[in-house]
Formats: sequence, C-alpha cells, structure tokens
Amino acid sequence: MGRQLSLNAFLHDTGHHEASWRHPDSGAERLGDVRWYQDIARKAEAAKLDAVFLADGPAWWGSAYRSPNRFEPITLLTAIATATERIGLIATASTTFHEPYNLARLFASLDQVSGGRAGWNIVTTWSEAAAHNFGLDAVPETEERYARAQEFVDVVSQLWDSWEDDALVVDRASGTYVDVDKVHPIDHVGRFLKVRGPFSAPRPPQGRPVYIQAGSSNEGRAFAARNAEAIFTAHQTLADAQAFYRDIKTKAQGFGRDADHVKILPGISPFVADTAAEAEELYRSFNELTVPEYGLQALEGMAGVSLRHLDLDERVPAEAFGRAGSVLDNNRSRLQVVANIVERDRPTLRELLHRLAGGRGHNVVHGRPVQVADTIETWFTEGAADGFNVMPPLYPQLLDTFVEQVVPILQERGLFRTEYAGSTLREHYGLPRPESQYAAAHPAAAALA
Repeated sequence: MGRQLSLNAFLHDTGHHEASWRHPDSGAERLGDVRWYQDIARKAEAAKLDAVFLADGPAWWGSAYRSPNRFEPITLLTAIATATERIGLIATASTTFHEPYNLARLFASLDQVSGGRAGWNIVTTWSEAAAHNFGLDAVPETEERYARAQEFVDVVSQLWDSWEDDALVVDRASGTYVDVDKVHPIDHVGRFLKVRGPFSAPRPPQGRPVYIQAGSSNEGRAFAARNAEAIFTAHQTLADAQAFYRDIKTKAQGFGRDADHVKILPGISPFVADTAAEAEELYRSFNELTVPEYGLQALEGMAGVSLRHLDLDERVPAEAFGRAGSVLDNNRSRLQVVANIVERDRPTLRELLHRLAGGRGHNVVHGRPVQVADTIETWFTEGAADGFNVMPPLYPQLLDTFVEQVVPILQERGLFRTEYAGSTLREHYGLPRPESQYAAAHPAAAALA
C-alpha cells in the first residue's frame, strides 16, 4: 500500500460556515446535547477518518451572532470516546493558561479511557479576553508565549516519561504493585515552571498523546518543526501550501527529525453537490445567511484590521494589509492569508467577508464529488499536504455528503484506507510510539515501547 491520506473531521458546533446555525436544517438547538457530537463522531468513524478535532478558547467572544463553547474539549472527547472505538480524539489546550501537571493528567486520562486515541493541539493563546479570565491584565508577548510553550511541552513530556514502561509489575506473590526504582522525579526548575514530579500514573498507552500544532507564523512554524507530529494550517492556494510544506519538512529535518513523522494537514471546507452549478448555488445560499456585522467582528479578531469605513461593495485596498508578510515570513499567519486574498483577487468587502465566512481563511471548495476529490489528490500528490482537516460547512449534512460521496472516490484511487489498520491515533497517522527517555538505560523497557 502506498502513501495514505490522513483525514480529520474538525468539529465546530453546527458547521464551519459562520451562518450555518441560521440554516433551517441546522441542529442549533442541540448543541448542548453530547449525543449530537457522539453521532457526528460515529459517522466519521464509520468512514474510517483518522480523528475528530476540537478547537477551543477559554473565553466568550461576546458576540450575538455565534454559538458559545458549550463544552470543555477533554470532557467532551471523553464522552465521545465511550461512544466510539477507533477514531482519534484531538483536543486543543493552551500552554499559556494551563499548568503542566494538571494538563498531563487530563490528556493521559483521555488516552487511557480511549485506549490510545488522544491528541493534543498545542496552542499559545493570544486572546486578551482569555487573559482577563486568568488574572492577567494582558496576554504575554508572542516570544514569551512560545518560550513558555516550549518549556511546558518539555515538562509534560518528562512527566509522561517519569514512569518507565515496565514500572507497573502487579506482582501478587511479592506484594509489589509498582517498581519504585523505575518511577523518577523530574525536578524541573525553569524560567516559567517549577515541577518536581514524578507523574501520578504510568505512561499513557501511546507513550504520549500525539503532539499537534496549529499556526503558521514565524514562531509557530519553528515551534511546530521542533515538536509537532501533525500541523493544522490554512492555505488558499496550492503554491502557498507547497512552500509551507517544504519549509516545515526542512526545518523538522534540521532538528534531527524524520520529515515523514510530521504530518501537514491544511483545512478544507467542502460544498459538495451533484453538479458544479448546484454546489455553487449551495455556497451562495449559505453566504446569503451571513450577518455583515459578525463578519467584520471576525475579521478584526482574526486579522487585527478594521475595514468598517468601507462600503460593503467597495473594493478592499491592498495597503490595508501591507505589513502581513509572506507565507514563510509573518508574525500573524491568518492576517497573511487574508492579505493574499485581497492582493490576488481584489475583492469587495462583501466578497471578502463571504470568502472568510466559509472557513475563516481555510480553503473553501465547491463542486461535484470528483472535483473535490481531485483537489485533495492534487494537494496530496504534489507536495502540499499529507492529509486534511475536513471542515464541513454544515453538520451533519455536509459531513454526510463528504464521507458518502468524496471518501469512496479517494478509496477507489488507493489514497485512503477502507479499514483501520490499528487502534491508536499514532497508528492511524503512521507515527511510532516514542521511546521513554529511560529506555536506553533499561533495554527491557525499550522492548515494550
């Protein structure tokens, strides 16, 4: 079997189009019901998708135009774990506002409950609203947030490694449950964190949950290349995606890593219909439901630029995003994505808001199933992606369409599995179980890893 796509279902309340909740067939009233999410995850698992993914932010955005976050991700994914058997479970958690010992316990528990299906989307939260919820007057500067994030990841990794793989002996005859000589304090004292350890439980089933990162800024790419095993990113064009792909793989190799163990997974938001005209009409009908005021709020939050002085049918001036940088050199990755749309396509403000409504800067595609499959195959085979974060505009209907009409085409082409080959998220992604730092010193432990 050749190289295989990775496909995640990115869970996002009623769907990824910002107006999806206004659609007459949306499940907006069910978003407080855990069974809504369990049903969606079972559909994704039936299609053999790699994982479901939950984004998160520890604050309310204060908008009348969007749903609040009803669930904390690890709690919700634990509930999903009990309703599924194979599909991976990826939760977002911030290194800015968590403490490493507590977070290590949460993810280790999710990995244990699910039998090795957990993934951690590592973020450094930039939201001022979140900072105010955690006793801070402002968010730390980007460089400081990423420095803390690196120390945080190092500490959590050490905590999960603090139990050797064969530390749990359960020897009834001797009365020994744990070989305490194989459980180690970490005694970490750093710039931001002080953690003695050891961890309170054995290593998680996967050794550690899969490390994931979502960010394409200068700091984000450097952090991802050093740490991430999968990277969620946003690109509008094949060329930009290829440049990012090459850059990350090269940087990862510079850290002594195997580039094949760093999966690049751009977002894709598919509007799929029987004909191209019907898909275009579907896309248009969703955009008719948008509220311009919300789109402007989202643009300001995402790109840090206000365009409220423009008429909706006035062209957006390129100079409004003049300091956005490029796909390989930018301080705010989503600002750069928006700037490229404006420079390349010269949209009106209304057109720009519609472009962003479907996927917040991720690639929105609309067409027949074979056209969407062609786009996925092209990006996959031409060095732009190892797979995709699938972002259906409307849940569950457009996820159903994708898995029933697009996934079979990818399977027929030999690009995507027809059955799971393993039971863990690492196995789905083709990633090895990481050795404990103590494995070299104790060959018996290495044999178990």
